[in-house]
Amino acid sequence: MPAPEPFDLRLVASRPLAPSVRALRFDRVDGRPIAFDPGQWLNLVLPLPAGELRRAYSIASAPDGTSTIEIAVTLVAGGAGSAHLHALREGEVLRAIGPQGFFTRAADDVAPALLVGTGTGITPLRSMLAAATGAASTSPIWVLFGARREADVIYRGELEALARERPNVRYEITLSQPSAAWAGRRGYVQAHVPELVAGLRAAGAPAEPHVYVCGLERMVKAVRATCRGDLGLDRRNVHAERYD
Repeated sequence: MPAPEPFDLRLVASRPLAPSVRALRFDRVDGRPIAFDPGQWLNLVLPLPAGELRRAYSIASAPDGTSTIEIAVTLVAGGAGSAHLHALREGEVLRAIGPQGFFTRAADDVAPALLVGTGTGITPLRSMLAAATGAASTSPIWVLFGARREADVIYRGELEALARERPNVRYEITLSQPSAAWAGRRGYVQAHVPELVAGLRAAGAPAEPHVYVCGLERMVKAVRATCRGDLGLDRRNVHAERYD
């Protein structure tokens, strides 16, 4: 495979998604389309006072033939890289290298899918979902997103609207530290995976579901163990990526 390509990105928009998360939209400086598969990531080269720092971020937008992409960045306490990106101003330019990664799902994949993410682990899953809906896919695609509190749920309005508009899309939220007023699912995502996989199986799809899971290692390992062990999914049907 060819080496990942270096190119320059200019920040064109920045907006808050949650108290500690910002969405950053970049445009390729040379105007060339950014070709990538849904679920891939880029390395951003950050020019910090202590020296150059590279950080990997999943692409949150779907490949659409344009020169624009979006990422989501969590501000980490003591994290020089995330602090630099949160402070980035529109018009500033960064070097990027990529795309890279094998955690991908084709837009025209006909297999039913359960997308499981926590925190900014939702970003590659958002890309997969947007690519599938952009290709007018009718295959069942269900999303299970986990956060601590309701304020930490990112891209909520967008994904709820998509689930209302598309009969093949289902969007579920579970909170591990919900308020007393929260009426939705509670607990960690791994506790809800068996029910949702069973639902996809019961829907009468022509193929076994595929599970795509992204988040911190502990959650990813728990979901993989549940899928392969308790649920009997073939290992080729369970796709995972962690970011710690």
